[in-house]
Amino acid sequence: MTPSLILHEALRHPSTIGTLGTRQWNALIRVARAEMLMATLGERAAGTDVPDKARLLLDEARAAARRNHDAARFEVLRMADALRDSGIPVVLMKGSAYLMALLPPLPGRNIGDLDIMVPRESLADTERALKGAGWLSVKPRGTYDDAYYRQWMHELPPLAHEMRGGVIDLHHTILPLTARLTPRPERIFEHAVRPAALAPGGETDALPDNIFVMSPPEMLLHSATHLAYDGDFQGGARNLWDIDRLVRHFAKAEGFWDELTIAAAAHDLTVPLARALRLAEALYETPSPPSVRGRGDIVDRLALRKLRGHDEYGQGAAPGAQFLLFLRGHWLRMPPLMLARHLWTKWRARRGEGRREAPQNAR
Repeated sequence: MTPSLILHEALRHPSTIGTLGTRQWNALIRVARAEMLMATLGERAAGTDVPDKARLLLDEARAAARRNHDAARFEVLRMADALRDSGIPVVLMKGSAYLMALLPPLPGRNIGDLDIMVPRESLADTERALKGAGWLSVKPRGTYDDAYYRQWMHELPPLAHEMRGGVIDLHHTILPLTARLTPRPERIFEHAVRPAALAPGGETDALPDNIFVMSPPEMLLHSATHLAYDGDFQGGARNLWDIDRLVRHFAKAEGFWDELTIAAAAHDLTVPLARALRLAEALYETPSPPSVRGRGDIVDRLALRKLRGHDEYGQGAAPGAQFLLFLRGHWLRMPPLMLARHLWTKWRARRGEGRREAPQNAR
């Protein structure tokens, strides 16, 4: 069993880690760290027979994840305060949504930037309110990067808090405007729900009335799309674990699969959903109807080579597959001529920066 498969098996069936030898444990720890699944592994392994040194590492990772959740919750609450009186509907995305709705992907999950989504026509007002509360754009206005974000991307340039450094990614849809698929952001707002509606027992942090999370079908669709459109499937094992947890949780509701297929068709996301479900089944035995999952293809095979390709040191061992997936990612994100112009502009900008730095380095 390869090191990546050891990790996938440990997450699926934590009781199996009791049979691992020292070398396998070393490989498991390294791959779990590389995939940002160390704390998740620790949560899954809680209560199982684990070597003392491994238990120490796993407990440290779990403690770090709890601190991360506290910091992420603080940022969500500060953002909510900044937009409380704006009248703008705000949808929490990805890790922040799992956190505030207490959803199954949360235990051990690291939460990075605070991802939120507002209607496109409310972007300027939202950005202005956040800047008034201390979040400033990391891209200077008037630069190529700033203009590209604002014209073509699904989000504005990141906003970093001037004191705390916490970053908000302000979205208005879930895919770049140059992408070949065209989801409907207005449908996400129409079906959005309050975090407490999904939380166990309906209990969660008190949030203003304008703070929402996506409906279960669209939350799963967003996670699937984020995975399928990530060019080289970097972090794919963690994203697929999110999908596995969401599927097993949401599918308990009667009619979920019908609602999901309707939403996927409405958003033009049937293909990325099917791919994500196939890959989740391959890694974690995630259950889903064959009619929704569909049949595998060459991209699935390349992705699985990447996802299963870590060596015992946690390094990727499928460079060919990774390169082809990288090219595919760019192909999906924008038309070829636009991609060529974008890469040419970025290359010229970096070359210019290098020339300006050269005389200073020579002094």
